[in-house]
Amino acid sequence: MLTKKIYLQFLFIFLFVAAFGQETIDQKVDSYTEFKKAPNSSDRMFLFFNTPNRYNQNSAYDWKKTLEEYLSEAIREKDSASIFEYKIMQSQVFYDLGQYSRSVSISNDLYKSNLDTKIEHKKILLELLDRNYAKLKLYVNQSEVRKEKKELGITTNTTFYDIYSNVGLPRKAMEAYIEEVSKNLNPKDYYANAVYNNNVGNYLRKAMSEEVAIDKFVNAESFINLYLNDIIEVKTENDLIKGNLLKGVIEGNLGKSHAELKQFDKAIAYLKNSIDIINEYRMGTYSTELIENSLYLAECELQVGNLRAAKLILDKDLSYYETEHQLKKNRLLAAYYDKNGEYSNASLYYKKNIRLRDSISLNEKGIKEQQIEALVQSELENSKALLDQSKQNLAKKSDEMIELDNKIDAIFISLIFTLLGFAGLVYAYLRSIKAQRIIVKQKYIIEASLVEKDSLLKEIHHRVKNNLQMVSSLLSLQTKNTKSKAAIEALEEGKSRVKAMALIHQKLYQNEDLSVIEMQGYIESLVNSIQSVYKKGGHKINITIDAENVELDIDRAIPFGLILNELVSNSFKYGFPDNDDDTGKIYIHLRKNEVEGFFEYTDNGIGLPENIDERTDSSMGIRLMNRLVNQLQSNLNIDKMPEGVRFWFNFK
Repeated sequence: MLTKKIYLQFLFIFLFVAAFGQETIDQKVDSYTEFKKAPNSSDRMFLFFNTPNRYNQNSAYDWKKTLEEYLSEAIREKDSASIFEYKIMQSQVFYDLGQYSRSVSISNDLYKSNLDTKIEHKKILLELLDRNYAKLKLYVNQSEVRKEKKELGITTNTTFYDIYSNVGLPRKAMEAYIEEVSKNLNPKDYYANAVYNNNVGNYLRKAMSEEVAIDKFVNAESFINLYLNDIIEVKTENDLIKGNLLKGVIEGNLGKSHAELKQFDKAIAYLKNSIDIINEYRMGTYSTELIENSLYLAECELQVGNLRAAKLILDKDLSYYETEHQLKKNRLLAAYYDKNGEYSNASLYYKKNIRLRDSISLNEKGIKEQQIEALVQSELENSKALLDQSKQNLAKKSDEMIELDNKIDAIFISLIFTLLGFAGLVYAYLRSIKAQRIIVKQKYIIEASLVEKDSLLKEIHHRVKNNLQMVSSLLSLQTKNTKSKAAIEALEEGKSRVKAMALIHQKLYQNEDLSVIEMQGYIESLVNSIQSVYKKGGHKINITIDAENVELDIDRAIPFGLILNELVSNSFKYGFPDNDDDTGKIYIHLRKNEVEGFFEYTDNGIGLPENIDERTDSSMGIRLMNRLVNQLQSNLNIDKMPEGVRFWFNFK
């Protein structure tokens, strides 16, 4: 009987808790409705920025539309205060949607035109500008915003470690971050420890130390699990959303690290879990982590042969606002079509990436160097300001000590030591100036010597080119005085080879770097020279050259030039006897990495004769090419194809 009574009590408590819980769920606050009910723009702004999960029931586009309506009404009523507050909220919504350029434009205008606004409004605008400039990779602007925040007292110190990571200095970023954050880290703050380990892991991953990074991410995962499972500490809904989102980011970083180590099965499991978590808790905002993890997952699926799964991921309607994401998506689609044998589609996406890269400024490297220089200058200014402040504090304490100590002998001794120290500093300063002058003078002498050396080398290459052109002219004169057709053809071939070598020296003295030749431009110039001769016969051959970013020294470039001269000339002379055929194609492919290179030449002409193996020894052109390829420490391979011929070889 007693047991039955206890059972009924437990049942009653369970039903009460369930009913109370259901009532709590039913009474869950709808932030969008509360926002619309608010009486004025100030109350709406307070609700907007104090509700991190504001997109849980209505999307960011709903908020954007509503804000546009309120803004239009405020403009009609000429309510400047409301206009200002609605525009701040509008800027935040654009940021949440990933439209960073529009967000930064609004925030900048508001900040510059309302310099006397409240400090809390300035804080919101500067935080928005800081995050927008990070997304837009305008790191110099970001550092200026941080200095502004410090001057206004919004922050006590100006940090640059995240900016250094973004401009390609992850090691420097990690060292600064550990020095700044670790000293104030509370071991019992599980969330802060998860953030710390995740950030350190990210810096290590960007520095190509994936295995060490995985250890940090595993630590971060342990801390965030402790945070989410800690029932003692009461957490709000926003705390749980924040914790779960961080867990999704950590899982994604683990997946990306395993992917970079080519551990694709492990990577796929982590990345799928991360995408599910971020999709559940990001509350309608734009997420770069979601896009990056999706692209990594698609790449892993391609690597393990799950082509259909990879294509489904790439076909999802994700917004690719950042250039590197669009480049990676195009590259993965090209790889997918390439594995499926759909080479025309693969080529389409490769070309898209070429155009996209071409649209990026050629001065990107210079801009990055300028950004790093500006950041270093900003950090030096910040360090100088801290040093000045420290000096002021030390001077103040010294004055207080002097006031307390009224003994004349102590004051006298301190003055003596101060004068001695000052004299030492003056002496050290004078010596440093002398040393700097010597260094500057030596640097000037070295630079002048280097300039003179470069000028002499350019002059040598220029004279060699002129001498080769004179040889070419002599061959032309000899051709005019020769009646034998075979002799004329031999002289013309020799003249063409001399031109190929002359072009090498011309490219060298025109180039700033005299040690290497940029092969894409050289091949284009060489092919144009040959094509201009044969176009007189009516040839309409389409030539594709793929040698972008390949540079060779002169010892390799000259054999390549002569080989190409033979191949292109032979294609025009023998490969396409029908001069009016405009379907002729020539493809030239050249790639070089740190270990080896690869060269390929194909045309879709009539191909080689059946007895080519017997004629190899008697053919001057093929014998010459074999010797030139031997100079490159390789062997020439010739493949007959249904249409045309393929020449290829690897080289060191």
